[in-house]
Amino acid sequence: MNEKAYSAFRSPQIGRMALAMLTQRSRYAMRAMLFLAEMPAGGPPVPMTRIAAEANVPRKFLELILADLRAAGFVESHRGKFGGYRLAKPTHLISLGEIIRVIEGPLALVPCVSRTAYKRCADCRDEATCAIRHAMARVRDETARILDGTSLADATAEDLAAA
Repeated sequence: MNEKAYSAFRSPQIGRMALAMLTQRSRYAMRAMLFLAEMPAGGPPVPMTRIAAEANVPRKFLELILADLRAAGFVESHRGKFGGYRLAKPTHLISLGEIIRVIEGPLALVPCVSRTAYKRCADCRDEATCAIRHAMARVRDETARILDGTSLADATAEDLAAA
């Protein structure tokens, strides 16, 4: 992709390409969280090495991801010989949308439809009549509806039903 095309898709408020596909980091975060969701509620913390192995996530990435998820209040960490991580909330109170927002930021594909990081598109003449903006708002709404409506409990139950 040439620089001109790249800059057309850059999100100015966060200085990176707009999320067009789920990043590997988000997939790692969801795999780790889904693994933790399958652990017994109130059970012992799970060592990071086990999470990395079972969720197939490189340990270095997992350390950073779990730090972000801990800061957001989704996991809690415990130190020591029997330390590790476990969910800080019940599985039905953590949605896939929340996880992605912690890892990636807004779900919106363009900044002018973001609910949390709105910024007018520099090349837009009129937001009120912009067909791209209207289409991307529908995409954002449907994406948010599905991801925010799917909890870790829902996702793990679907996995069990599919098995």
